Amino acid sequence: MTIASAALLLFLILDPLGNVPVFLSLLRGLPPQRQRIVLARELLIALAVLMAFLWGGKYALELMHLRQESVSIAGGIVLFLIGIRMIFPPPEGLMGEIPDGEPFIVPMAIPLVAGPSGMAAVMLMGSNEPSRLGDWSLALLIAWGATAAILFSATLLYKLLGRRALTAIERLMGMLLVALSVQMFLDGLGTYLQISPP
Repeated sequence: MTIASAALLLFLILDPLGNVPVFLSLLRGLPPQRQRIVLARELLIALAVLMAFLWGGKYALELMHLRQESVSIAGGIVLFLIGIRMIFPPPEGLMGEIPDGEPFIVPMAIPLVAGPSGMAAVMLMGSNEPSRLGDWSLALLIAWGATAAILFSATLLYKLLGRRALTAIERLMGMLLVALSVQMFLDGLGTYLQISPP
């Protein structure tokens, strides 16, 4: 996997366009200056969490006695479920009920930006090819930077594209995520079948 393809995968998983309406509704009650501060804080927390999973994921797997294939299969299942929810969103939204007040860590940083699928994906990258942690960090920074740029221009995007266009883009990303999740699941299953005794 190249840095560009890893960055694209992570960008799709972070799903900034799908998060635009949710972020706007969460920040609606705050003054514009405070909105930017809260958004920057939540994005930095999400980046720190994802970096921690990227660099410490291998050791977490060893500590819990988990094989890489199980993380790949689990990551594929989680990605699949999130992709399905993006294509067919439930009435309460992608991540369920959103609490009132100024958000802190939950639900903006986790699970909207740094969700279980993102954590599983970076952990898988780090544990599969630990020699390329620098490459994966760069890919994560690129994906996070693009996500931050989109979320900071959320109000403008919402006015330009409208709810219908954003919903259509989110569903398209959901379809891509479903395809990626199936591939991740099959890769994990294939590796497991190769190394397991008959």
